[in-house]
Parts: sequence; C-alpha cells; structure tokens
Amino acid sequence: MADRPSFARQLERGIESLIMGSRWLQAPLYIGLMFVLGVVVVKFPFKLWYLVQRALIVEEGDLVLAVLSLVDLILVANLVVMVIISGYENFVSHIDSDITTDKLSWFGKLDAGSIKIKLASSIVAISSIHLLQRFLEANTVANDKLYVLIIMHLAFVLSALVLTYIDRLSSAKKVDAGH
Repeated sequence: MADRPSFARQLERGIESLIMGSRWLQAPLYIGLMFVLGVVVVKFPFKLWYLVQRALIVEEGDLVLAVLSLVDLILVANLVVMVIISGYENFVSHIDSDITTDKLSWFGKLDAGSIKIKLASSIVAISSIHLLQRFLEANTVANDKLYVLIIMHLAFVLSALVLTYIDRLSSAKKVDAGH
C-alpha cells in the first residue's frame, strides 16, 4: 500500500511536467512569425521603390496613399515583433536580457492583458490607415463598402476601449487586494 501514494505522486509529477512542457509547442509558431516578419521586410523596399519611381508624376492623394501603405507595413511589422517577443516571454520561456545589449522599453513588462491592448490598438491604427485610404479613393469605392468599413473600424475601436476598461478594472482589483 505504501507504493500507492508514491506511484500517484509520480504520475501527478509526470502529468504536470508534460503539461508545462507543452508550452514549447508554441515555439515553432513564434519562429513562423519571424518568417512573416521577413515577408513584410522584403515587401517594404518594393513599395518604397514604387513610391520613389512615381513620386514626381502621381497626384498628391496617390502619394499620400503610397506613404500610408508604407506606414501600414511598418505597423504590421511592429505588431509582429511585439507578439513574437512578448508572447514567447509570457507563454514559453523567459528571455535572458543578458544575451542582447538592446533594451526595449516594454521588454518583460507586457502581460497577456497588455499584449491584448497593444494588439487592439495596433489593429485600430491599421484599420484607421485602411479607412483613410478608402476615403481618399472615395470616388472609386462604393458607399455601402465605405459604410461597412466604418462599422468595422468602430467595432475595432470599441473592442480596444472595452479591453482597456477591463484591464483597468483588473489592475484596480489587484491594487485593492494588495492593500
């Protein structure tokens, strides 16, 4: 009978180790996101070259659209970097800050709630750029499509606000519980 509790405890430890080790299944996903970042980086110079080629001959509105397209790519790249670093740090393994001399202001400070808010904010910014692009092309975009884009953008804004509100409520509860 003495073997029973020992076997049960070993089984429990084995299951817990397996569960904790399963987080490493996410590592290939973050590596895949690095390839996505590479695609964005490869796309950028082509868009920049297109802008430079057309800079003197395009209308001002088209120039603004091309610049917004570049900004959009940068925002997407920032978003991917943020997800890679903070997601890995929060859900897979702590990143040793000694391995790099670069210090990001947000490194090690983003929890899951903060990541969601930053993601939502980035999506709102990207949506804003796309909406502005469509407004600048308003003569070629159907009104019903513009209305749908506005509604989608407002949904993104509302989602970001709700996430921020929920995060503040949970932060306030943590502070209250600490006192």
